[in-house]
Amino acid sequence: MNRIRRWSVPALAATALLGSLTLTAPAVAATGTDTVAQAQDLRAAAPKITRAEEIRRATLWLTADAGKPVPYSQHKNWKDGYRQDCSGYASMALNLPKPAPNTVALKNDGWTKPIKMSELRQGDLVIKANSDDPNHRHVVIFDHWDSGKHSYQAYEQAGHVGTRHTSHSYGLKDGDGYHAYRPVNLAD
Repeated sequence: MNRIRRWSVPALAATALLGSLTLTAPAVAATGTDTVAQAQDLRAAAPKITRAEEIRRATLWLTADAGKPVPYSQHKNWKDGYRQDCSGYASMALNLPKPAPNTVALKNDGWTKPIKMSELRQGDLVIKANSDDPNHRHVVIFDHWDSGKHSYQAYEQAGHVGTRHTSHSYGLKDGDGYHAYRPVNLAD
């Protein structure tokens, strides 16, 4: 028994339209290829910056709020368009394109490359990104070693205090989760 289906003109038009969209629309990869490509485009747009310029930019937020540090916030952007959290601050100092990468992206998405803590130079980053809780992730901008290399001076954007330049020992104790990274857009 043969059955003949009758299609209405609107149904045929809709089917043809959907078929043409499927053939011409950009494919969205289930593997996250588009996200990787977008990250590569952003990294390519990141201008080269000297370490001295990065540190000059980092110092801007120390007094940018009418002579006071920029306040910390994970939900707000500062007047320059960068997030007021630690990764937004590091991205601003590095002059990375907006929207700036978060702490996990700074570590994992090609913005930085791992180095040894002993290789840290001014402008490198010390990052803790391996936590399921965003409140336990952090990034600081290395400035210089304190005497004895048991601590170092770093710039950071921290909760309850905002932007500051202070001494840290992150990454110097086994198991604290902090590691050293060199930003790839630094022009050495």
